[in-house]
This record gives sequence, structure tokens and C-alpha cells, in this order.
Amino acid sequence: MIGNVPNTVQLVPGGMEAEARQTMENIGTVLRENGLSFDNVFKCTVMLADMSKWADFNKVYVPYFKPDRLPARSAFGVNGLAIGAQVEVECSAYMGEK
Repeated sequence: MIGNVPNTVQLVPGGMEAEARQTMENIGTVLRENGLSFDNVFKCTVMLADMSKWADFNKVYVPYFKPDRLPARSAFGVNGLAIGAQVEVECSAYMGEK
């Protein structure tokens, strides 16, 4: 997910923190549509266009999870994300038994 305005290919205005927040909200929407929450997330991969923005991203990211339920995470810097995004997050979530 990236920080696009839902149902558009436009990034939210406001820079890294705004994009990070919208990215997490977009992830939350997909989780809820599948009967899940951030509690079900067990792994995230974070791609940042500028690794010096890690602290800005982290300040938005961490509160989406319970302190004792932070998922495993890897992060790396990239030199290009879709539509010029500053951050992209990929999450894996456990759906439980059917």
C-alpha cells in the first residue's frame, strides 16, 4: 500500500507523515474488509524513498499496533515508488482457521 487517496491514484498532500498515515489507513481498510485488524498482522515490509525519514515514518506506524504485538518488520531504501510515493508498506496477516 501507498498513501493514495482511496479510489484514486493521487497521493495525499502533506509529506511523509501524511503519506504514512494514509498508507496505514489504507492497510486498515483492507484488513477490516477481510474481517481482520492490525492485531492479525505478523510481518511488514517498509520501503522508504528516503531512509532519513525513518523516524517520521515510525512515529506514525507504531501506534497502529499494540505495544506487545508489534509485527516483525524489515525496511529498506528505494529510489522509486509508484506515483512518486515516499513510503510503501506491505503487510502479511494471519486469517485464522476457516
